[in-house]
Order: sequence, then C-alpha cells, then structure tokens
Amino acid sequence: MLLTDTGIKNSCDTYKEKGYMLPRYDREAVKKATAESPEWIHFGAGNIFRAFQGNLMQRLLDDGLMKTGLIVCEGYDYEIIEKMYRPHDNLSILATLKADGTADKVVVGSITQSLILDRDSAADFDRLCEVFRADSLKMVSFTITEKGYVVKDGDGKLLPGTEADIAAGPDGTVSYIGKIASLLYERYRAGAKPVAMVSMDNCSHNGDKLREAIMTFASGWKETGADDGGFCDYCNDVTKVSFPWSMIDKITPRPDAKIEAMLASDGVEGLDAVVTSKNTYVAPFVNAEETEYLVIEDAFPNGRIPLDKVGVIYTERETVDKVEKMKVCTCLNPLHTALAIFGCLLGYKTIHDEMDDEDLRTLVYKLGHKEGMKTVVDPGVLKPAEFLDNVLTKRLPNPFMPDTPQRIACDTSQKLPIRFGETIKAYRARPDLSTEDLKLIPLVLAGYLRYLNGTDDEGRPMELSPDPMLDTLTTLSAEEVLGHTEVFGTDLFEDSLGDRVLGLYKELSAGNGAVRSLLHKSVV
Repeated sequence: MLLTDTGIKNSCDTYKEKGYMLPRYDREAVKKATAESPEWIHFGAGNIFRAFQGNLMQRLLDDGLMKTGLIVCEGYDYEIIEKMYRPHDNLSILATLKADGTADKVVVGSITQSLILDRDSAADFDRLCEVFRADSLKMVSFTITEKGYVVKDGDGKLLPGTEADIAAGPDGTVSYIGKIASLLYERYRAGAKPVAMVSMDNCSHNGDKLREAIMTFASGWKETGADDGGFCDYCNDVTKVSFPWSMIDKITPRPDAKIEAMLASDGVEGLDAVVTSKNTYVAPFVNAEETEYLVIEDAFPNGRIPLDKVGVIYTERETVDKVEKMKVCTCLNPLHTALAIFGCLLGYKTIHDEMDDEDLRTLVYKLGHKEGMKTVVDPGVLKPAEFLDNVLTKRLPNPFMPDTPQRIACDTSQKLPIRFGETIKAYRARPDLSTEDLKLIPLVLAGYLRYLNGTDDEGRPMELSPDPMLDTLTTLSAEEVLGHTEVFGTDLFEDSLGDRVLGLYKELSAGNGAVRSLLHKSVV
C-alpha cells in the first residue's frame, strides 16, 4: 500500500478494507481544473495545513461543492515539498484521533500542486506568478506562524532583509513576505484584480499583521519610486484586496510513532519521517484531534470558497475578535498554559496524562468555570460554556493526542499578558468583582516564577522551553520578574495581587514536593 497516485490505484480495495476513506472525486480532473483556474493557494505546508485546510477542501470536493483543489506553497523549509509532498504525489494520510480511542483515516488528495517560494526555482516562481494573475483566484491563505509576518525589529526599524527588498523593488525580493508582496504586485500589474489575503495563523488580529507587513513593502516601493503609488492604493482598497481576521483552533502535534505503527500495521509503506536540515519533522501522515474551529471575517472581494458548508463560520470582524478573546482569555489557552507550567514542574510528558491527575484536572476546571467565565466574552456564534466543556471533557483528556506540556510552555512570557492579564484587568474594571477573588490565576503566575528556577518539584534540573525572554527572566529575582508589566500585561502590584503571587512563589519553593503540596491545598 504505497501513498502515491499509482499506489492508491493499485491498492484501492485494500485501502478501503483497512478502513481508509479515499477521495470520492476524480483527482485528475480536479488537478486539471486547478491548473487552469486556481481559486485557493495556501502558504505554509506544515501539519496544521494538511490536517485542517487540506481536509476542508477534501470534504468540499467529496461533496461536489468545488471543482478545483488547493495549491500549497512553502516559503521557509523547501525540503518539506521536495522530500515529502512530491514523492507522495501531494497525497497525505490524516489520522483524526478521537477521545473514545478510535481513529478516522483519510487519504487527503485535495492538494493538487506543491510549490516552493524561491526565485531560483524558476518553474515554481513562474507558476506562482501565473496563479496570482489568474482571474479565478479568490483566496490566498497563510499558516506561517506569527513570526513569519515580522518585517521590523523591536524598535520599529526595518529588518535588513526588508530594507534590501524595498531597495531591490518588486522584481528583486528575497525575504518571505517580500516575495508575497511581489506576487500580490503581480496581480496588481495584471489588472488590479480582487483577492482576499487571509492569515489563518493562531494570533490575534492576524489579518492586520499580514496587512501591515505587505504595506511596509508597498509604501517602501512608493518612496523609492519603484512604484508610482498605485500598488499602495490597490492594497488599501477593500474592494480589491482584503485582509480578513480569522480565529483558528485545532491541536495538531508532530506525527506520532504510535500512529505510524498503526498505519504500518495496516500495510501502508514508506511512512518514514523526514527531519529536514532546518529541523522540521514531517511524515506522510498527520495526526490531529477531531475538534476544530475556523472563524473568518466575511470580506472576500472576488467571492468566497464555500467553507461554510463544512463547518467554517463566516462573520463580522467584531465577532471574530470576540471568538478570539473567548478562546485565548478564558476557554482554552489559559488552561493550556496552566497545564504546561505545572506539567513541567511535576514531570508530566503529555497533556492527557495531566488530566488524569485529580489536582491538575480540578485546577483547570476551576480556572475555567470559577474564575474565567465571570468575565468571558460571548461571541454569539459559539457558546462559551459549550466550548469550555468540550475542552475539558474531550480535547484535553484525549488519550490519543500526544501533545506535551513542554511544547505548550514555549514562549510563555509572550502568552501570559493575553491569557491571564486580560482577565485580571477585567476583574479590576468590574465594580462587582475584585482580584481578591482570584485564587488560581495567582497560583499559575507563581508557578511560572517557580518554573523559571529550572528545577522540577523533586529538585531535578529541568530543561526550560524556548522563549525569547528566557535569558533575561532567569537572571532576575521573582520580584523583579513580576515587575515586568509586559510579561503579565498589567502592573500586578497595582493591588494586592503581586504580593500574593510572591507569597505563593515562596511556598512553591519551600523544598521538594512543595509544588504538589500547594497545588493540592489550593484546589480542594
């Protein structure tokens, strides 16, 4: 059972006997239609794309709601395309892992072409220009991580690559976003055709981040005279180019050895993962949770892909913002961070194992229901209580999701201002609430201070997850860390909160077993 077009054709009956859902559409016809009239191109060929956007298009094709498929382009790690996509004819296997222990296995064939964003690969770049010139193109989407949109340093100064690309003009760009701006310029040059540029990255107001990055180049080219200003006008015209906000939510860990073993036992061959020279871990399959959310601002000047037929919510910008705040400030992300911090301190290796720990399970239940829900933002299109219940009873306890507290602990200093700072500010703003009522949020913040010590609850050295502020914070005292308002999103010493966090930190640091002792005492 090979994962190629020929392999699927030759082993079609075997795949079906083993429980795999195969594409129900004529893949060759879809390839041809996409080549002639592309409607959707996506940048960022990682696991979330294959598990989510790729499968959304698969379902649309299966239901006869689309005639064209997806084109994917990778702009950071070209080996993903060269060593994984193309050898498998752009096919992949999606293993959807359910909390009841079952797994749906789907051969995803909706990706009809894979490209690299490299001017030195003339055929690929020419095809990209052709796609961007196409009248049919409706959506250009992205999952390139929040860092992918950065074109300036922390002081607002242009990065060297950005500066060089502005000087080089639209036909000489080398940086990632510079090349994206060049491709959009190609669409402008072909008749200022309409298109939606849709960031689907997991960050707040993602459309603004993409727009600001593109406009840096557009305004720069205007200043240098590389463009007469028409491109700026084009990008600023919402009837021509839109930058919708979106909220995405689906847990997609790296390919897991247990899933590889399951697929291999079915007889699927060639499942070996590839670790690229940029240390990207990719395999012919992806494993992901069943639950998924995608909410997109309804701003599509050249028409929409009918994603609303497969569960995506199109709505107003204000509603997208509310959904984001509901998730990030209350119903998911704070719980994840709490489990990450205490999971590392207590030696856990998976999130689902943490949910078997009564103290940790009670911590996140009360953190969500007792403290977070009092100030939750209700977006209307999703019910916060149902979302939270789904997180607590299905998503976090899923024993087949191999997500780790160590992965989630990455960049914690960047996450705390939104995940907890916003709730603290909301408590302070409400006359009927007080931060004195908060018991578990201070515990989590104290847990973060204890985490920065670099030892677990048994006093053993503990590797800290990557974080841009790690080198700074680990050299400071606990009180000095709490003084970094940018880390917590607010001045914790504005009221008694800062002193209470310091007190809890001292208890957590009292010796081996102190973390478990205080955690248990705090949640009973």
